[in-house]
Amino acid sequence: MKISVQAADFDLGLEVKNLSREKTVGAVASFVGVVREVPMTLEHYPGMTETAIRKIVDEASGRWQVMDCTVIHRYGALQPGDQIVLVAVASAHRGDAFAACEFIMDYLKTQAPFWKKEHRAEGARWVEARASDDQAAERWQAPARKKAP
Repeated sequence: MKISVQAADFDLGLEVKNLSREKTVGAVASFVGVVREVPMTLEHYPGMTETAIRKIVDEASGRWQVMDCTVIHRYGALQPGDQIVLVAVASAHRGDAFAACEFIMDYLKTQAPFWKKEHRAEGARWVEARASDDQAAERWQAPARKKAP
């Protein structure tokens, strides 16, 4: 499992290729978040952020058959069009890969300690959490699916 909080950009193709190397991998589902319209600065607490992300990945691995996973989240100054986050999950089957990928992304939005500041023409402002992000994470509160033997 690869978890990285970094300022540098990432190569989506390379990251997916790295997850696809095992012959038992049948699916890799990925999500790439991109900065929209407004430049932003992301801040985090080193160590604390990686620990929070690791817990999210561990939870997903307990719910679905996750063979491997990569989570990369950038911090620092980002411009519109920049990649900001990658979640990629390898599994034997697409259903597990899709579900775990979505679960991890939903929880990253609400559980990982990141702070976003948008830089608009009228000035900079910290971005508040969205109710829709909380609702997305809440739907996973239902009992976890059992992993197949």
